[in-house]
Amino acid sequence: MQDPTLTTLAEQSGFARTGRTDEVTRLCAAFTQAWPKVVHTLEFGRSAEGRPMRALIACRADPRQVPLLMLQGGIHPGESDGKDAGFIALRELLGETASPGVLERIAILFVPAFNVDGHERFGRWNRPNQNGPEEMGWRTTAQNLNLNRDYTKADAPEMRSLLGLLRTWDPLVCADLHVTDGADFQPDISLQVEPVNQGDAQLCAAGRELRDALIAKVARSGSMPLPFYPDLATPDDPSSGFQLTVYSPRFSTGYFPQRNRFTVLVETHSWKDYATRVRVTRNTIVALAELLAAHGEAWREQALRADRAAARLAGAEVVLDYDSHWREPAANRTAAGQAGGTELIEFKGYAYTRAPSAISGEPVTVYDPKTPQVWRVPLRDRVTPSLSVRAPLGGYVVPCAWAQDIGARLALHGIACEPVPERSEAVRVEAFHASGVEFTAAPFEGRMRVKLAGGWARETHDIAAGALFVPIAQPAARLVMHLLEPQAPDSFAAWGFFNACFEQKEYLEPYVAEQIARDMLAKQPQLGEEFSRRLKEDPAFAASPAARREFFLRRHSSWDSRLNLYPALRVDELLASVAQSRTARS
Repeated sequence: MQDPTLTTLAEQSGFARTGRTDEVTRLCAAFTQAWPKVVHTLEFGRSAEGRPMRALIACRADPRQVPLLMLQGGIHPGESDGKDAGFIALRELLGETASPGVLERIAILFVPAFNVDGHERFGRWNRPNQNGPEEMGWRTTAQNLNLNRDYTKADAPEMRSLLGLLRTWDPLVCADLHVTDGADFQPDISLQVEPVNQGDAQLCAAGRELRDALIAKVARSGSMPLPFYPDLATPDDPSSGFQLTVYSPRFSTGYFPQRNRFTVLVETHSWKDYATRVRVTRNTIVALAELLAAHGEAWREQALRADRAAARLAGAEVVLDYDSHWREPAANRTAAGQAGGTELIEFKGYAYTRAPSAISGEPVTVYDPKTPQVWRVPLRDRVTPSLSVRAPLGGYVVPCAWAQDIGARLALHGIACEPVPERSEAVRVEAFHASGVEFTAAPFEGRMRVKLAGGWARETHDIAAGALFVPIAQPAARLVMHLLEPQAPDSFAAWGFFNACFEQKEYLEPYVAEQIARDMLAKQPQLGEEFSRRLKEDPAFAASPAARREFFLRRHSSWDSRLNLYPALRVDELLASVAQSRTARS
């Protein structure tokens, strides 16, 4: 008979209910008491509302000497499957009623309720599109932040605490445990693994091996797993097919590949009942533990090899963003290699109807889960780079004005950087000037994001003492570029950390600008020729009084030379003062 102190409220209630954070505290203590030599409880941080953030480490060996599997539950607390399934799976692995001997070869780091404040915002209808439990937590934190959009910017105290846990334990594989939104269909779980579509090319082979083996194991346990998260290409229209998303590093699924580690996005299907979803998640956890026990040492060596390769990325092209495309059947390609159609897949869905709604007036899908049906639909899963950037030869320099804040955020990610000890003058660098700046119309995750057009150009700049040097020669080089390349989708720049640099702060009255322009024309005849030519060739310019005045102001010494200058530079080599400082320290 199962010890009741080690069982979840979900089990005790026949999977009608799920526990709250007091249950996490109780179970962590009970597991540690039941297996005192094998299980250790950690408090790794405090939430915005001051709640303790707890984790368990389970291992029958030295957890720092074996491959580590991290189970991340409750990043979205309404999706509580991972918390309950994690405790069940861990109890069975510890009691050796499942996979005896696994915990002698691997360690498991279990975070049951990452978003503890959201976990306590309990309600019956927090996820109306989900079949149980009766009550559940809320998606976001007490600060209304979605933690699965916060990995790079790390605004939330919860995320900063989790990044500290990652720096300490460096899990080889992170399983992020979720529940889907979206369409109703037969598959009960999706398992999207990275690196497969992104990250170190050599590590992608191991990622595919992990994905395929995991899907096979989960299928043998009676499930119908998908190898991708089932996003409909057009929301609420199953006939539009599905598209693979290559997640950027704001998400767990995109973040870990930039650290040369594996991640598994586990998404049970929201319309399956809670007992089924917890069972399927439990089976997935056990399957992952078995795979890591069998292959973890080899995968860890490949991850360490990727670390060494990342430290040699200087000068290489690094992909920072991706597009996905429809599958194109080879039989339909022309001799020139162009697509002549779109390949259809057979997807196990349910019968459905689409008709205009009396509520919204637009077509709405109604599913019939009693009638299985095979959908023949397109799949957009062919991935191509949409943004590639050459890695700097030496690294990045963050000026003094930004060094403290950016340095602290880089340190959260375990990225190596060091202060510039002495001023350097006339340093040959690359500087990024924005030729186009597009701010979002509304905030996203509490920040006004920005999209920058422009490019790097060779210039000479003075670098003051106290600036921050971030070398590219380090294992986290890919993550460095994702954070510091201004056009990367989840860079500090894209998240609005430097928005003030792209705002004009000094203005001239039109009558003053007019006089400046007349003086410049009188002294620089060639400027008049350029101005006349622009008036003839650019009707929009000719029709804009402000643009016409700005033509002259941009060429005047009063113009702000720092406007639209991205406040980080790329350098080709280690700064001399930094090199001397390193030598002195050694």
